[in-house]
Amino acid sequence: MQAKKRIVAVVVILTALVAFNVVIGHLSPNPVLGAEEETPQQQTVSATKPIPLLTDNPYIIADIAEMASPATVFVYVEWPMPEQTQRRAVPQDPFSFFFDYWFNEPFFTPQPRVQPSSAGSGFIIDESGIILTNQHVVGNPGEDQTIKILVDAPGLEREYEAEILGSDSTLDLAVLRITNGNDHRFPTVPLGNSDSSRIGEWTIAIGNPYGKDFEHTVTVGVLSAKGREITIMSRETGTTQVYQNLMQTDAAINRGNSGGPLLNIKGEVIGINTAVHSQAQGIGFAIPINVAKDVLDELITTGGVKHELEPKAWLGIQYHNLTESIAKQLRIPDEKGVIIADVIKGSPADEAGFKPWDLLRRIDDQDIYEMADVAEAMANRKPGDEVLFTLYRDGEAHMIIVTLGNMPAHLRD
Repeated sequence: MQAKKRIVAVVVILTALVAFNVVIGHLSPNPVLGAEEETPQQQTVSATKPIPLLTDNPYIIADIAEMASPATVFVYVEWPMPEQTQRRAVPQDPFSFFFDYWFNEPFFTPQPRVQPSSAGSGFIIDESGIILTNQHVVGNPGEDQTIKILVDAPGLEREYEAEILGSDSTLDLAVLRITNGNDHRFPTVPLGNSDSSRIGEWTIAIGNPYGKDFEHTVTVGVLSAKGREITIMSRETGTTQVYQNLMQTDAAINRGNSGGPLLNIKGEVIGINTAVHSQAQGIGFAIPINVAKDVLDELITTGGVKHELEPKAWLGIQYHNLTESIAKQLRIPDEKGVIIADVIKGSPADEAGFKPWDLLRRIDDQDIYEMADVAEAMANRKPGDEVLFTLYRDGEAHMIIVTLGNMPAHLRD
């Protein structure tokens, strides 16, 4: 009887061990027992490879800021004083306005003259005191502005004077040179490669938002996007400027950061902070440093950048569709053609004898019925091409051969 009980106990234990092995085999990705029986599918299952830590240095951002801050400068510009004008001083309180208007003289009072100024940031790229910044911060050479540079590097803490070596409004770049550095060796910051930068990598912005009170402010974010295009309106002129191929970052950029460096985690400048989205938070833009590197020598040696424009065929007319009422007014038998509204002086059309109110009915062998036909007929033309135009004027057809010109830059979109 006891022997029978022992046999039953052994069977139970063996059964339990087998069950335990099966359970462990299902739970463990690499079971100790039965590993030789894994299927090929099981063998391909593995844990996700962990992403290595960025660095073992918790002060990497602080180290980069400490390295780059001495080469980051405050740029202050004073512009020529405008002519003094008499302006009508209108009190804010309507009741005081009534009292002043009738009982006080003079109602027209001189307004206090304020020195026009602008401010931003920049960074030193050469020990002799060569500085990169934005054109919209300092303007262009020959505008009688005074540029002051505040350096906060050990042993060099003082205000310096600078001149513009070159500037370009299209790229919003300017190169300055400290003129009274007394042969000092200024600290510099290395330039990186913006083409190799990756979306999502860390970015560090250093600058002077809102002036000297917040100089050398450090903000951190990531590179949010590349190749952005924005349009900015000038508050002085009211004109708009389109900037292309910008880097977008969520590192905080404020007014006064313009011209300051945008650095990567290696401490290299990959961008020049230039603008911020006025209706959003965490959307700032920087000029890729490679754009500046490509034109740096040209800016320094020639004072500007020559922008080559693609050749574009130019006739020099403005036109619109022919309407039924205009056709009746001009006694045109049908509605074929487009009306020439204006001829640009000095254009190929002007030199060929085109006149306002001419009816353009044919370009080479293509009939013209509407404005889209003109665009289609001229689409593949090049400057220098000879084109036959058929015009209707005063009841007569005129066939004129025109040599197309190259459209001037100021007339392009």
